[in-house]
Amino acid sequence: MYAKNNSCFYLQQKTQEIRAIVGKRWLQKLSTCMLVMFVSVTYALFSGSTTASALPSPLLAQVDLESNFVTEAVDKTESAVVQVTVSRTIGGDVPDFIRPFFGGIQSVPPTAPVVQGLGSGFVIDSAGHILTNAHVVDDADTVAVSFQDGRILQGQVLGKDPVTDVAVIQVQAENLPTVALGDSDKVRQGQWAIAIGNPLGLQETVTVGVISGTERSSATIGIPDKRVGFIQTDAAINPGNSGGPLLNAKGEVIGINTAIIRGTQGLGFAIPINTARAIAQQLISTGKVDHPYIGVQMLALNPQIQQQINNTPNSGIRVEEDQGILVVQVGKNSPAAKAGLRTGDVIQAINNQPVTKPSTVQQLLDKAGIGGKLEMEVLRKGRTVTLTLEPEQLPTIQTR
Repeated sequence: MYAKNNSCFYLQQKTQEIRAIVGKRWLQKLSTCMLVMFVSVTYALFSGSTTASALPSPLLAQVDLESNFVTEAVDKTESAVVQVTVSRTIGGDVPDFIRPFFGGIQSVPPTAPVVQGLGSGFVIDSAGHILTNAHVVDDADTVAVSFQDGRILQGQVLGKDPVTDVAVIQVQAENLPTVALGDSDKVRQGQWAIAIGNPLGLQETVTVGVISGTERSSATIGIPDKRVGFIQTDAAINPGNSGGPLLNAKGEVIGINTAIIRGTQGLGFAIPINTARAIAQQLISTGKVDHPYIGVQMLALNPQIQQQINNTPNSGIRVEEDQGILVVQVGKNSPAAKAGLRTGDVIQAINNQPVTKPSTVQQLLDKAGIGGKLEMEVLRKGRTVTLTLEPEQLPTIQTR
């Protein structure tokens, strides 16, 4: 019995030794195989040989996209991006009581001081129309437009709209490069954003980031009296970038870089190109823009905002709905007030079209125009009310 058990123990021990030897040899072969594979792939990647084509094509496509989409977008657009140099003369004629100090009445008075400002812009068509910001060309006496190819052309301001901060300049030249305009209504948070401009006079500067937000109101970002739902980006936008294009990954213009908030880092804003394009068409045609208004402040509702408003003491508003457009304030003697719209009303539809964003309300308002009709379906304390509003011309904004 002992001998039998001893034999079994011997066989088990030998079996384990054989397995260990086989295992070591298998590991050695596996290690050798992996080393050969590593050397082969490394050689293919770094030698420039055709062996690199053995890599999976989706991986190569992904590497190419990550490496080149910014440069491809810039190459597609940068020749149509311009530097806008504006000269403004400050002061006027020398007062009579000062003239004796310059040799009497007959003497030529000293030249009034001239201030220069820098901005950016981009060519949108072969007729030489250039989009930029209204504040870039405000009070301009002369406008010089510098192109990437070295040309410097005199520009004419066809019109500017301080309400949206959009302006159109025109230059007379042939064979002008132009940008491709995208669709800003399709912009989403997290998408790539590429800003091109001339910050601090440094021409053809490119910065990259993402879309941080959309539909930012002027009141929210500290730029009063602008009727724009701004695109927010973390692509660096500095003085001189104003008027330059904000691009998507395809190299299409989705906005006009327009502002930075002082004292903050990483916040830039752009006018959606769909808004700018509509304003530009009016400026090119008539040199001015008609802005219909109804006189309300609006807020898009969702469950979180509904809860926040209802939980705020002394808000003065009780919101029963979590979808639609909340009327936050109604201007005195405004078209909305005349039609009976009230603070706390929730707009559900305009002209039979559901509305969930202030930008949609603005689009329908612009479509109706001054003197048009807006049929509003409104929820008020649980019941539906239908109101008819007639938009009027936006009152002139007094600026300093």
